[in-house]
Amino acid sequence: MSHYGYVSEQLLTGRLWPPRRRRPKPEPEPPRLDVDRMRSHFDFAGTGRVVTNNAATSQTPRELIELFRELSPRYESVHRGQSTASRRITEEFEESFDTIATWLNAPSRRCIATYRNTTEAINAVMYSLLTEFRDGDNVVTTLMEHNSNFVPWYALSREILPRLGRRVECRVVRFDHETGELDLDHLAELVDDRTKLVCVTGASNFLGTKPPLHRIRRIADESGYRRGDGRSGSLLLVDAAQLAPTSVIDVIALDVDYLAFSFHKVLAPFGVGVLYAREPLLQGSLPFLYGGDMIAEGRVSPDLVEYGDLPWKYAAGTPNVLGVIASAQALRLLVDLALDPDEPWFGTARPLPRTHVESAMTLVSSHVRSLTDAALRRALAIPGVQVYGPGPDVSRSPLVAFTVRGRDSRQVASALDEHRVEARAGCHCATLAHLDLKLNPPASCRLSFAAYTSHEDVDRAFTALERVVGAR
Repeated sequence: MSHYGYVSEQLLTGRLWPPRRRRPKPEPEPPRLDVDRMRSHFDFAGTGRVVTNNAATSQTPRELIELFRELSPRYESVHRGQSTASRRITEEFEESFDTIATWLNAPSRRCIATYRNTTEAINAVMYSLLTEFRDGDNVVTTLMEHNSNFVPWYALSREILPRLGRRVECRVVRFDHETGELDLDHLAELVDDRTKLVCVTGASNFLGTKPPLHRIRRIADESGYRRGDGRSGSLLLVDAAQLAPTSVIDVIALDVDYLAFSFHKVLAPFGVGVLYAREPLLQGSLPFLYGGDMIAEGRVSPDLVEYGDLPWKYAAGTPNVLGVIASAQALRLLVDLALDPDEPWFGTARPLPRTHVESAMTLVSSHVRSLTDAALRRALAIPGVQVYGPGPDVSRSPLVAFTVRGRDSRQVASALDEHRVEARAGCHCATLAHLDLKLNPPASCRLSFAAYTSHEDVDRAFTALERVVGAR
């Protein structure tokens, strides 16, 4: 130590001065969806329309409409063609299945079948399993289902299998009228060792409820049902028509056996639905439709017909080639619109990273949740308005369904349309839930949101509703 002494030396080196106070760094704001940039890709945004019927169908961005024109020079059928156009369109068509598989986190394209919509995909499951039901089996579904996830099972148990001399029951689970939540205790009571299949919505198109799929999976697993392959537990089918447009979907994490959704709710044009199924189920089940492209090349004789490899075993006839390509590109475009990457994924065949899908859909999910919470608070504050389903600050589908005391719901929707607010009124194909709530007529008015919905849209919609009901 020098002759200055310890304190003097510390002062000279500055080590005894109190540390400089630093202002805490502000927490970085979480990333948000750039809704204005997203809306610039849609023609409806410049018309003054308040598009709030997105639970029925979404709007289509210009790029997807233009894609059909770009595909027209190589318009051809897929598979087995020798022309350059046929080979190229086949490659794009098959790559589309890879994109869809990535978006769902499915193991491969072999788990993906395409149909016209969610309804047809669910019917495909019903017909594929038709011959596997044993006398005394049951199917469990719920009162909050879209008709498409109830009527096929009703028909199976009441109309189809009775003609084959087989007795199968369709059981229906209750929901809480106050909270809109599925009664899981009732579900557990109805599921037993003869429950072959549990069918449940991933998100209600009326109540907005998102049932806890992990808990439902556990109840299905514990049923004790003995499958033909020797495994134990009930199969689980999820209607993801309302879940897919604004949520991260991971079929491996959800551990579902079947999952179905429609692309016309995910920015794409009408005409394409998807069925995900575990590969062993698709491999072992009978097809829904027969003929055409689902047959192995040259493998037809009077005594033997062999089916094609997966997923083409479930692609009877000529598929909706352009629709499938455009639908898969819609997923790529949605990632671009949400993340604004330096190199767009739309219009390419580059493998789409799963991490990008999750990041994009997390932004979308956060955005629509903030819209829905704001909408619910506005609706709950309007005298005479009865809102159905879970309230704010709960994970739910991005919609608000309501009735107005003393007013017919269809009249309310028509009055909103005069303010250029496009609501929808009726039972929304959720007939069971409307009847269970004793709504007479069985109808409600619904405002539903999408990734491109703005907070201004929500404000305009509920300002219009306040005027319609005379609260403003």
